[in-house]
Amino acid sequence: MHWIVLGGAFAIFWFLALQVVLPMGNYTPQEAGEERVAGTDPGAPAKPRLGLKLIIATGAAVAMWLVLYGLVLLKVLDL
Repeated sequence: MHWIVLGGAFAIFWFLALQVVLPMGNYTPQEAGEERVAGTDPGAPAKPRLGLKLIIATGAAVAMWLVLYGLVLLKVLDL
């Protein structure tokens, strides 16, 4: 399998995992019991924790990529 295909598969897995992880655990300031700052969107999360979510998305992408690579090595998939 060519390295470009492996890199593209990892990128797809990472963006997929990021889209799944981003909305998890978000609370608006009203739901968190905080006062909303004037001029902010009412649906904006109070503490988005983006660093943690990027790490989780990367770990999930690595796990999915390893499964794909294992299936290719076992000749279950022929890419």
